Amino acid sequence: MLAWLFPSASDRRLLDTGRLRGPTPWVIAIMSFSIVIIAATGLALASTADVLSRAIEARYSVEVPGGGNNLGAIAAAIKSSPGVTSVEPVPESDMRKTLERWLGQEAQSQDLPVPALVNFDARADTNLGAIQRRVEMIAPGARISAHRDTLEPLLRSIAVLQWVAFGLVLLLSAAAAAAVVLAARGALDTHRFTIEVMHGIGATDLQLTHLFQRRIAIDAFIGSLAGAAAAALVLLFFATGATFAGELTGGVLLTVGDILTLALLPLALTLLATWVARTAVLAALRESL
Repeated sequence: MLAWLFPSASDRRLLDTGRLRGPTPWVIAIMSFSIVIIAATGLALASTADVLSRAIEARYSVEVPGGGNNLGAIAAAIKSSPGVTSVEPVPESDMRKTLERWLGQEAQSQDLPVPALVNFDARADTNLGAIQRRVEMIAPGARISAHRDTLEPLLRSIAVLQWVAFGLVLLLSAAAAAAVVLAARGALDTHRFTIEVMHGIGATDLQLTHLFQRRIAIDAFIGSLAGAAAAALVLLFFATGATFAGELTGGVLLTVGDILTLALLPLALTLLATWVARTAVLAALRESL
């Protein structure tokens, strides 16, 4: 079945398939580089969205206007509510310190209203209405908000970017296939006389196709590996930023499965190029009859 990968020395000399020629390896390398980078971005976004979704699924906040002088009582009321698993009060002073990163000393101005927060985790069956009533008895005007509702627009944007990355991978794969078709037809034109002679002595279209198929398969394999290796170096170069983003989301951006998927992309691109070359060459040879 794979005998076409190991032609005889005389067969290889017919089309000079032992040497790499033409732009095909370079084109495939560029496509492979772009595909791996974009696929890694899409997989990282998917991993980030998954980690973020799980982190905020049961996370809620109570916003206490006016700084919440009775923040301890509010935290105690929430903690004693059925279904609440953890409570973390965030005083107004901590909120102002956080805002200083962007507003400077203006964050300490009393003219700037800054609420206090009480973050808490709750199980899915928790009665949030009962917690809301308890909180309002202590701090009128306080309200509960779900983190998932606040971050829903961000998660939707990440999902859109994932689909964009997937679409770009498909488009680049199609472009690589088109480049292979052009390369195959160019090779046919270059060796037109040799093909006619081989047809004259009884060579079949399939035998001729195997020679072209092998040459393009080797070019595609070397080009895809080179492009993927360059992409891996770029991804490693930006590993610091990825680590920082992983700390923000509480986990790694690329899982073992993601890395395995990226490692298989050069092989997938090679198989695609080989299949396209076989189809294009067979079709062109049959048209010439």
